Amino acid sequence: MKIELTAQQKKDQAAFKAFVEEEIAPKANAYDQEGITPPELIRKVARAGYLGALAPREYAGAEMDMITFGLLSEELGRGCSSIRSLLTVHSMVIHAILRWGKLHLKELWLPRLATGEVIGAFGLSEPNVGSDAQSVETTATLCEDGYVLNGIKKWTTYGQIADLYLIFARYDGKISAFLVERNTPGVCIKPLSGILGTHASMLAEIHLQDCHIPTENLVGGRGFGLAAVATSALDIGRYTVAWGCVGITQACLDASLRYSSQRKQFGVYLKEHQLIQQMITNMLTNVQAARLLCYQAGYLKDIGDPTTIMATWIAKYFASIAASNAARDAVQIHGANGCSQEYDVQRYLRDTVVMEVIEGSTQIQQITLAAYAYQAYASNT
Repeated sequence: MKIELTAQQKKDQAAFKAFVEEEIAPKANAYDQEGITPPELIRKVARAGYLGALAPREYAGAEMDMITFGLLSEELGRGCSSIRSLLTVHSMVIHAILRWGKLHLKELWLPRLATGEVIGAFGLSEPNVGSDAQSVETTATLCEDGYVLNGIKKWTTYGQIADLYLIFARYDGKISAFLVERNTPGVCIKPLSGILGTHASMLAEIHLQDCHIPTENLVGGRGFGLAAVATSALDIGRYTVAWGCVGITQACLDASLRYSSQRKQFGVYLKEHQLIQQMITNMLTNVQAARLLCYQAGYLKDIGDPTTIMATWIAKYFASIAASNAARDAVQIHGANGCSQEYDVQRYLRDTVVMEVIEGSTQIQQITLAAYAYQAYASNT
């Protein structure tokens, strides 16, 4: 079987790469050190149509197929994991509204999200809740004309600048999903800093105190927030992270090839040393394997095959570990320079630690994938 991109996908991939090379990669370290994503860059990403990647054309979106969406995620991840994170959370909100929102929510929000007029963020994690999403403590109480939300959301990517939050709260003992606008009374945004990686992703803690929202801001049915809305949105997020990790691994390989071809030690270029060659070989092999797993997950999404869920878990698991290994080796190849902010590889290393935590930690994935393997084994014996 030959895996080959269509002519349009190749054209889009080239455009994504050119955009990253011109607008993102040269300044990614500066964004990381400053801890911000400049508003003008976000406007450029929006004007390029990338924020509306998953929105249908009828709502001013690009309506990308999942392979093309993956290629975009890879290129953005290669340039800057923080910018890729913007695509991730923004697309998760679009996907949730598109799949689970009622018509009035689609008509109100999708065009604005697709064009970047509004930035979306995903509010599931809390100070006491991470992998155990079923233990959400934020509450929603029914009132005469809507709901009143109380609670705290933490680690909200681009929460500092988002205009619309998809918030998960416990209503009547079950978790439901709600749209909360930034300017809603009772919403307080507290920036988070000092994070190990993805410094420019502008994380925030979202405090909700007696926050009143209208009834129509419920996304999906009551009690379907986790099993339906969050699960499907997290699958999109996991998919983009997997592709983003392919981008990081490719960036590590590119940087290591460049540096080892220029730097001499013991009278020869680093690339002549066999242990350096071993590291390069591992990067090359792993980036191609990770990319193939992502292609498989994307293809299954495009044809509507439900096995894409597990294929995406596998892709994210492998790609995130591959990226971590590649980043460690890239720093080793660069030596002391690899620990300097002047070189990109130090940022890649810090960002890969985050990649093994978000959208399903490595350990949670191991539990999930092992259970899947045993279930498949039992059904075949």
